[in-house]
Amino acid sequence: MTENKEIILTVDGMKSLKDELEYLKTIKRKEVSEKIKQALSFGDLSENSEYDEARNEQAEVESRINQIENMLKFARVLDETEIASDEISLGTKVTLWDQEFEEEVTYSIVGTTEADPENNKLSQESPVGSALLHHKVGDIVEVSTPGGIIEFKVLAISR
Repeated sequence: MTENKEIILTVDGMKSLKDELEYLKTIKRKEVSEKIKQALSFGDLSENSEYDEARNEQAEVESRINQIENMLKFARVLDETEIASDEISLGTKVTLWDQEFEEEVTYSIVGTTEADPENNKLSQESPVGSALLHHKVGDIVEVSTPGGIIEFKVLAISR
C-alpha cells in the first residue's frame, strides 16, 4: 500500500491541475468514447486495431483522472505568507547568474508535481532546486549535477 503524502502546490499549480481534470472529464472522455463507438462500427474486434488503440487511450485518460483526483485529495496550496522573500524557498522566483554560461536565468521553485524544467519551473527536490533552497541574494551556490559542478550567483528573489 502506498503512503499518502501531502502534496504542496502553488496557486497556479492547483489551478493547472483542476483545469486539466476538468478537460479530461468533460472533453477528452467524450472524444475517446466517440473513438470507441466508431471503432466498434468497423466490426470484428479481434482484428480491430482502432478499437484497441481507443481502449488503451481510454485507460490512460482514466488513469490520469484518478492520479489527479488523488493528488488533489492530499494537496495543500502554499499560502502567500509561507513564502519567504529574503531566501529561496518553495514558491519563490529566483534570478541567478550562471557562472559557466555567463547568462542570467530565472527559475520558479515549485513542488514536484508542478516541475517543468523546459519552462524554468524546478522542483524543490531536484538537484538544482534543492541546492538553491535557503540561499539569499549575493550567495554563490554550487550544484552537483551528473554533468559536473554548476555555479550560480543569486541575484534576486521574489514571490
